[in-house]
Amino acid sequence: MSEPATTDWTAGEESISYQRCTGCGAVQYFRRDFCAACGSNDLATLRASGEGTVYAATLVHRAATAEAREYVPFKIVLVDTAEGFRMMAHGANDLVIGDRVTARYARFTGRLVPYFERTSA
Repeated sequence: MSEPATTDWTAGEESISYQRCTGCGAVQYFRRDFCAACGSNDLATLRASGEGTVYAATLVHRAATAEAREYVPFKIVLVDTAEGFRMMAHGANDLVIGDRVTARYARFTGRLVPYFERTSA
């Protein structure tokens, strides 16, 4: 079950938050003042479980900035979360499409970011 959230990794807290419309039930990852599905402004901000499935994965070999060069190669993944939204994040280099994953948090170029690893089961 999701729990209320006020801040997340974008503010330095080890969590991922999302919004659920209390009117139509739609979920959205990017914070907005309104529901992208129905337009309602009655939204609840919740904390995600950090669990999901890899939808897509790319291994980056060229860093876009000088700060990121020390991390090359690094993997960027799209994760379909258990709560129903899709998000982009960093992930373990051995992840492939379809892997079940869980988020932990790591530093990347000085910032805290979600970092997904294969779920052991």
